Amino acid sequence: MHNSLNLLLPLTKVMFSSMMRLFQFLFIFLFSAECFASDAARFHKVEALAGDGIISMLRRYQLEQYSCNFDQFYKLNKISRKTPLIVGKSYFLPIMMYDFNGKTIRSSIGIDDFNTALRIQHYNERMHELSLRQEKFQKDKVLWVPYHELHCPSADLEIPSPIEPDPEIAKSGKKRVFPIFGDALAYTPLISNKLKGKVFYISSGHGGPDPGATAKRAGRTICEDEYAYDVSLRLCRLLVSHGATAYMIVRDPDDGIRSEELLKCDQDEVAWGGEDLPTGQKARLFQRSDIINELYDKNRLVGNNNQIAVMIHVDSRSVGTRIDAFFCHHATSESGKNLAEKLQKTFKQKYAAYQKDRGYWGEVEARDLHMLRECKPTSVFIELANIKNYSDQQRVVVEKNRQLLAEWLFEGLAN
Repeated sequence: MHNSLNLLLPLTKVMFSSMMRLFQFLFIFLFSAECFASDAARFHKVEALAGDGIISMLRRYQLEQYSCNFDQFYKLNKISRKTPLIVGKSYFLPIMMYDFNGKTIRSSIGIDDFNTALRIQHYNERMHELSLRQEKFQKDKVLWVPYHELHCPSADLEIPSPIEPDPEIAKSGKKRVFPIFGDALAYTPLISNKLKGKVFYISSGHGGPDPGATAKRAGRTICEDEYAYDVSLRLCRLLVSHGATAYMIVRDPDDGIRSEELLKCDQDEVAWGGEDLPTGQKARLFQRSDIINELYDKNRLVGNNNQIAVMIHVDSRSVGTRIDAFFCHHATSESGKNLAEKLQKTFKQKYAAYQKDRGYWGEVEARDLHMLRECKPTSVFIELANIKNYSDQQRVVVEKNRQLLAEWLFEGLAN
């Protein structure tokens, strides 16, 4: 019996030690979980609306300009940047909730900087004006503090040295030669500096393994991506000639601006930086929005805050349907809506001047498209014509018409 007890004592000590370690682990786990829950509870929570993506949700609350807000959103909600939001599900926003003491913002949140407090005050006022918060913070005693105001690294708020832009498009050299426009039009003189400091991302639809919509004309196949690309190039050249920084997101190494009516369909387009275009549509779209967002962040950090993304497509409807060029924006982007309306107004004026008896019926629509939802800059999506309709084809196959489309788009953007 004595020997049995001696054998059980070490075993009991081991079991007791293991149980203590288990209790310690559970205590630490529960304490950490409570801390996280407490930390998360300090953030404003909202339901995802129909058509919401991460960018559009943060854009609605004017948080999309700071990358740390995105990082915090992913962390709070335990998701990745490519996770789709579920309509009706609630998500934490990078907006911290503080009790307002009725005296000052600085004493309420424990800061000394007056300018930061003033920005926070203006932010709360804007959220109330937009009906995103029901009461003013002075009344409900709840202060909304955007995460970036207190927690973003200084590099996210300060302006570093300029980025190195693409030598073909973004930066004008002494000779102002841009090979992407083709041999005949590579030289692009600087006509004015009216757009200096403005940044444009021109993304023509489809390309590479995806020709987009196709149709027949004169016994040959015509492809959406070729005509969208040619109009995009012409627009980009106009922007550069007036001092803008302009990026062609989809690029063809040898096409350049072309004069023929029946443009040859090919598959050698690449993305900015020479990246191959993926086969899958979702991967291609994310590739483009990622490129635009990365360039957007870099340009914003060097002080270029006036940035616009333009997506150019050719629509596909039934053969007998005629359409006018129309413009789309995301429902959460007021600036996108304003831009689309400016472009529409320009086209109305042009048709009134040159085709008085015809009329113009191009509309402005809110659409939940990836390139409108997931791109950080103010964005507009343009459909030029119905590629299936023979009369509409004239708008894109005739070189003079492609140039006019580019010029009218330029005029709307420049204004």
